[in-house]
Parts: sequence; structure tokens; C-alpha cells
Amino acid sequence: MRTLVRAALVTAVVTLAAGCGGHGHDAPKTAGGTLEQIAAQAACKPKISTNAAELRQANCDTADGRYVLATFATDRGQREWINGAKDYGGAYLVGRKWVAVGDENVVNALRGRLGGSVETGTNHSGHHHMS
Repeated sequence: MRTLVRAALVTAVVTLAAGCGGHGHDAPKTAGGTLEQIAAQAACKPKISTNAAELRQANCDTADGRYVLATFATDRGQREWINGAKDYGGAYLVGRKWVAVGDENVVNALRGRLGGSVETGTNHSGHHHMS
């Protein structure tokens, strides 16, 4: 399981532009449900990239921009995923057993549709890329 989650995490974060932190405006009640239900509320037609019992993940391309939406079987699995992802930077919209990862503008736009709280990562590598 850990290998699957780590592979999905790296894929999600590396394919997105890293954003900076910010605070959004008032948001609606936090969305919940399946990945498909959350995606529908966000006006996304999800392209599933990981489909496992503990983690489901999809890429979304919308008018707001590109992001990754992931749902989790457990709160612990979600928190472990987020804690690992934050090392890569980026902005995270966090709900109950789901997270959307994208740049700051996309995450703030999504918050207006999905609610949730915004968290930001810290990219310790700066602007240098490892080969």
C-alpha cells in the first residue's frame, strides 16, 4: 500500500506547478462523497489515474486550471499522503478524506466550490531540480 500511495503522491505533485500559500475567501460547507461526486461539484470530468481501495486519484482540467483530486479510505491515509506531499511544495485544498492539489489560484477557486481548508507545502529543494 505504501508504495502505491507514494507513487501516486509523487505523480500528483511533480506534474503540477508549485504554488505559494494564500488565504481564500469565504467558502461553502465542505464537500464530501465519492471522488466522482466531489469532481462533479467542482465541475471536473475526472480522468482516473489511481483506483485502489485506499486511494483514488484523478486529474482534472477545468476552466479554473489543472489539478489532482484524491480521495482516501481513511483519515490517517489522507494525512500521511498530505504530510509526504508537502515536501514537494504546492497548495492543497483539504476536505474530509479528500484533497485537491494544484497551484494557489486553482486551489482558491476550488475552495469557492468545494469548501475545505487550504494548506501549503514547503519545497526544500528551492528551484533546483534533481536528475
